[in-house]
Amino acid sequence: MTFNDKAVEVIKARKTPVQSWFMDLMLVMNYWTNGSGASRVYHHTAPVNALYGLHESLVMLQEEGIGNSWAQHRKNSNALRTGFLAMGLELLVGEETHLPQLATIRVPEGVDSLEVRRYLLNNYNLEVGAGLGDLAGKIWRIGLMGESSSATHVILCLSAFEGTLSKMQTPVTKGEAVPAAQEILF
Repeated sequence: MTFNDKAVEVIKARKTPVQSWFMDLMLVMNYWTNGSGASRVYHHTAPVNALYGLHESLVMLQEEGIGNSWAQHRKNSNALRTGFLAMGLELLVGEETHLPQLATIRVPEGVDSLEVRRYLLNNYNLEVGAGLGDLAGKIWRIGLMGESSSATHVILCLSAFEGTLSKMQTPVTKGEAVPAAQEILF
C-alpha cells in the first residue's frame, strides 16, 4: 500500500477516531516510520476467528474431497435452477456460464423485490441477496455455498419462493418446482 504526500497529510489531520485498528492508518504509518529505536506498537490484531473459520472449512473440504464438493455444489445448483424454471421464473445467466455457487433469478414484472426478500427473511429465515448496480430490483441472488449447498436448503428455498410469490398473487406454476428439483437431488 502506498500513499502520496497529500494522502499522508489527510491521514495525519484526521479529527475523528478510527473505529477499528484494522483501518487506523496512523497506527500503520507509525509502525512503518518508527526508526528512533523506540519500541514499535503492533498496529493490528490477527483475524483469529477468520483464520479459525478458514482452517475448519479446509478440514471439512479435505474430509469431503474437493471433487465431491464440486459435484455436490453442481448438483444442488442444477436442482435449484431447474426448480425455478419449473416454477415459471426466468434465470439471469444461462447454463453454460452460471456459477454453481450462485443462482440469479429475474424478478417477475410487477413484483416488489424488496417485499419478497423481507417476507422470505421474516417468515422462512431465508436471506436472499438483491441485484446490484443496473440489476438492482431486477434479480434475486441466492448463494449455494458451504452449508447452504444442500438438498434441504434447495427444497426450502423453492418451497419458500413458491409460497411467497403465490401469496403475493404472482403467477407461478405451483407444485412443480420441488418435484423437479427432487428428480436431480435424489
